[in-house]
Amino acid sequence: MKSMRRSQRGQGMTEYIIIVAMIAIAAIAVYQYFGQTVRNQTAAIAQELAGVDGTTAKNNAQTASGKAQTAGDTKNTLDDYVNQKGK
Repeated sequence: MKSMRRSQRGQGMTEYIIIVAMIAIAAIAVYQYFGQTVRNQTAAIAQELAGVDGTTAKNNAQTASGKAQTAGDTKNTLDDYVNQKGK
């Protein structure tokens, strides 16, 4: 009876670890696409709060978001990730 309870706790912990790993991978992927946009928006906000014109940083954020949208709309296969496309 005790060993069964212990194995169930281990299974629950394993499931939890898998879920956390999947969330981390998704967060890394999102940050990969939108990281530059977030950095530029943060820079624009910081400049505006400091009393400096943040238009350049805001425009950079808009450019980065356009690039991220283009990259997000591109269909990829596993061949794209292992540099085997066209071989």
